[in-house]
Amino acid sequence: MKKIKIDKNLYEKCVKYSKNAGYSSVEEFIQHILEREVSSLNKEDDSKKIEEKLKGLGYIS
Repeated sequence: MKKIKIDKNLYEKCVKYSKNAGYSSVEEFIQHILEREVSSLNKEDDSKKIEEKLKGLGYIS
C-alpha cells in the first residue's frame, strides 16, 4: 500500500466525518471517497468518448 501526505486540517476533518458516517477507520473513509471520485471521472471520460464517436459518425454536431 502506498502512503500519501495530506494537510493536517483536512485529515482532521476526514477523521471527524468518517466517525460520523460510521466508517471503521479514516483510511476506509478516504479510500471510499477516492474510489467514488475516480469512478465519477471515469464516467465523464466515457461520456466524452461516446460523444466524440457520435460526432465522428455525424449523429450530433
